[in-house]
Amino acid sequence: MMDEIVNKLAGLGVAGLVLVGLVATSSYAGAVAITTSLAFLGGPFGMIGGAVALTLIAGVSSMIAKVGVETLAKAVVKELKESGRSESSIIQEINNFPMITQGLRSQLREYVRLV
Repeated sequence: MMDEIVNKLAGLGVAGLVLVGLVATSSYAGAVAITTSLAFLGGPFGMIGGAVALTLIAGVSSMIAKVGVETLAKAVVKELKESGRSESSIIQEINNFPMITQGLRSQLREYVRLV
């Protein structure tokens, strides 16, 4: 039983981890925990919104895994420059972004100057 649940969650990847985290922090158990977690994730759109959010999380995480974080980040930087943002504002945003390593931050700052 537990192996079956783990296999199904593994198929969901990052979205499965998000759901497990929400269920684990829920004060409920069983199906009610899943329902309330999906409703919480869906915000004003309720449980259906939560299911859609999990689908989007799965798609985005799959894309990041295929393309790579560095390539995706550089594409975003290039798009920001093409849309008219200044180098200094992009570099400031890179410096203030909390969830990237110093190495990637350094690469992106250099990339801003090259593009």
